[in-house]
Amino acid sequence: MSRRADLVEGIRRLPKRRAKRSLRALDPVTLSVIANRIDAIVREMSHALLRSARSTGIASARDFSCTIVTGDNRLVSATDGIPVHVFGSDLQTKAMAELHSDLAPGDAFLHNDPYLGNTHAGDHTILVPVFVGRAHLFTACVKAHQADIGNAVPSTYHAAARDIYEEGALVFPCIRVERDYQTIADIVRLCRARIRVPDQWYGDFLAALGAARTGERRLVELCAKYGAKTIAAFIEAWFDYSERRMEQAIKALPKARVCARTAHDPVPPFLPDGIPIQATIAIDPDAGTIEIDLRDNIDNVPCGFNQSEACARNNALIGILNVLEPDIPRNAGSFRRITIRLREGSVVGKPTFPHSCSLATTNVGDRLINLIQSALAALRDGVGMAQGGIGMNATISGTDFRDGGKPFINQLALNVIGGAAGPEVDGWVTAGLPCGGGMTYRDSIELIEVKCPILVEAVRLKAGTGGAGRRRGSPGAEVVFGPRRDPVSVVVASDAHLHPAEGVRGGAAAAPSSHYKVSANGAAEKLPGVARFELKPGDVTRFVNSGGGGYGDPLLREPDRVLKDVLGGAETVARARDVYSVVLTGSAAAGTLAIDAAATAARRATASVRPRS
Repeated sequence: MSRRADLVEGIRRLPKRRAKRSLRALDPVTLSVIANRIDAIVREMSHALLRSARSTGIASARDFSCTIVTGDNRLVSATDGIPVHVFGSDLQTKAMAELHSDLAPGDAFLHNDPYLGNTHAGDHTILVPVFVGRAHLFTACVKAHQADIGNAVPSTYHAAARDIYEEGALVFPCIRVERDYQTIADIVRLCRARIRVPDQWYGDFLAALGAARTGERRLVELCAKYGAKTIAAFIEAWFDYSERRMEQAIKALPKARVCARTAHDPVPPFLPDGIPIQATIAIDPDAGTIEIDLRDNIDNVPCGFNQSEACARNNALIGILNVLEPDIPRNAGSFRRITIRLREGSVVGKPTFPHSCSLATTNVGDRLINLIQSALAALRDGVGMAQGGIGMNATISGTDFRDGGKPFINQLALNVIGGAAGPEVDGWVTAGLPCGGGMTYRDSIELIEVKCPILVEAVRLKAGTGGAGRRRGSPGAEVVFGPRRDPVSVVVASDAHLHPAEGVRGGAAAAPSSHYKVSANGAAEKLPGVARFELKPGDVTRFVNSGGGGYGDPLLREPDRVLKDVLGGAETVARARDVYSVVLTGSAAAGTLAIDAAATAARRATASVRPRS
């Protein structure tokens, strides 16, 4: 055994108390440098995947995440990752270690099993154990949402699936796909035989492997530079620092026990009453802890809306983290201060096989995030957030006449879903779904039109659709597209048609979402939230995306901000007057739009009823 391998093996066998002594001796400068270096490795992994993937969902919309987890299954870094993807990485690496006692350098595993720690079957995760000498010090994780996984419908979101069998997805419960750096061809052949776009999937598969191997190389280099003993000390020190930061943030909150409820829209015929969702949040600033109890939710439902364990945990964490200081490290150390209670067999908990978790990352998960962050706004002004817009991107498929009639399938990320207002800031226009935390990109229209045989007619903000407030929610948007020549199949599973994003502390709710099929003759058919339909030549589909809720009394919004909202297309002159009690004169088109200060003061002074949107 080499000297380095001897050292690593010795560190692995150190009793915990000796590791603690090493950690206390680590100086703050070294701690900061290594932390930033590990974050940089995760970003390099992300860039490798972004620049080499084939599907637009990965290469354009950035629907993927990279993380680094310790060899003993503790999340170290998830920088720039999609929140719903990353916080449960340790569940997947734990499954890898438990299922494979013969881990070795050169291994790689494909894991998308929602009953074994993954989010949902649509997220293919590549796990690469990283060895220094004989010690398994880290695992590099790359999770990417696929355009197709062999589902019974041409989408990785099958809302109506009564169970995993009807869902039809290829499920890989942490299967080895590389041994000694050589790809196991049987797995690739299986995927190519069942996936509608095999070349596209294979390109994404290679890109994810390359990103994970990039992380492996950089982590080995990091250990060579600093030594395994220093890296082991860093890990413990970094987790302890992160825990202290989280403890301090929780101690600044009031002691409270909050019970909150919300609901997913009804989805006839399989969910005629929707899905009620509730959470009990207990904040103990004296102990510096938060507990989120999700056990009092209904049982698994016979469709694809069940949360996986990873998603239930991740989404509950997102709701809490959204309202705390943004620079608290998101890792196993800070998570020590947050306890999440789940019940097996619950729609918001641990699913029982074979209930489908096809939409686990979105829908109910987005509602859970919104529920928690908005419930905390009741504690006091300056805490919590309103609810973010909820919707769904469409998956399109068909044949491409420009490519010899070959099949195509892509999930579009063209929709503009409004962000929630916070105590000090307005909602972010391109926030996207709450589960994404603003980390997914909007698709490039040009790239979509190159990759798919469709034409995008419009992507435009809808003025007045965001929730009014002292700080307003982002407006939603209208998206219109249709086929170039041949028919195109569209699959969508959306929400917020009946229950839009709510405001808090006097803020108003946003406008609801909706979508339509518009025939070539101009006739518009309003579609249900879950729909699969065909667009023929001349047809288009029109999505109206939900805005975000408002925070605080709209009467307290500064008139200058209201004027800016109108000029920027977020609000209308009528809503400025009727909702915000701000009177404007002149014309935006003529460049003369201005605030009538006297009329505004008089109108606000006599407003006896809080405005509603």
